[in-house]
Amino acid sequence: MLPAARHQSIVDAVRRERVVRVSDLAQQLGVSLMTVRRDIEMLEESGQVERIHGGAKLPGDASTHEPGFELKSTQLTAQKRAIALEAAALVHEGMAVALSAGTTTWALAKELANGPRITAVTNSVKIADLFHHASAGSGRHASTVILIGGERTPSDALVGPIATAALRQLHLDLLFLGVHGMDADAGYTTPNLLEAETNRAFIAASRKVVVLADHTKWGTQGISTIAKLEEADEVICDAGLSPDAQRILRDRVGRLRLV
Repeated sequence: MLPAARHQSIVDAVRRERVVRVSDLAQQLGVSLMTVRRDIEMLEESGQVERIHGGAKLPGDASTHEPGFELKSTQLTAQKRAIALEAAALVHEGMAVALSAGTTTWALAKELANGPRITAVTNSVKIADLFHHASAGSGRHASTVILIGGERTPSDALVGPIATAALRQLHLDLLFLGVHGMDADAGYTTPNLLEAETNRAFIAASRKVVVLADHTKWGTQGISTIAKLEEADEVICDAGLSPDAQRILRDRVGRLRLV
């Protein structure tokens, strides 16, 4: 297929599906992933599509905007710490505990790093570093930290097939899941397609799922659903959550904790 025809096929797919994956396009067009990525770069320069992590989308769709870790870590710090303290009480010695990437789970990691000895599994370099530095200065036997591999996103997540394959081999007691948004219809969402896949692998590997999300996450939709609301065993949120949101979550989640 000539480049011009290939480009038109990509544009048509984006207009039809709104969001498309590089891997799906490569399979459909019979070309390499690198070729598709180059095509998307050229189409982005002409304003016909917009690149996202792992794919392309229609230009200007806010549901795929992914704020960086440094910006998010300065927002709602008091609420995130209160959520973290509540979550830390669920962790006991000897547990295998997963923490997805994010600033609220990072706040939890700060509490757990000097807590009971656990096996911590994460796809966040920042969370893994936090455990490492905490144990380096202590005289006690440190927690074991497993950092899965993958491609790094703006929200400090390691994602993709390497991350997903690693998680399929694990059996975890407890998952603390950070999310970009919560919505009655869309469930728990993220603006990153590959991060959604990796988080679904976290859920599949875990006996219990606890979502950590401040009240501003309610009503926000990322482009990709991680899980339905009822797939979480618990949600820990701050008291700023609206009464309607509280009612929906109490109806559909095992337990809602407000701090």
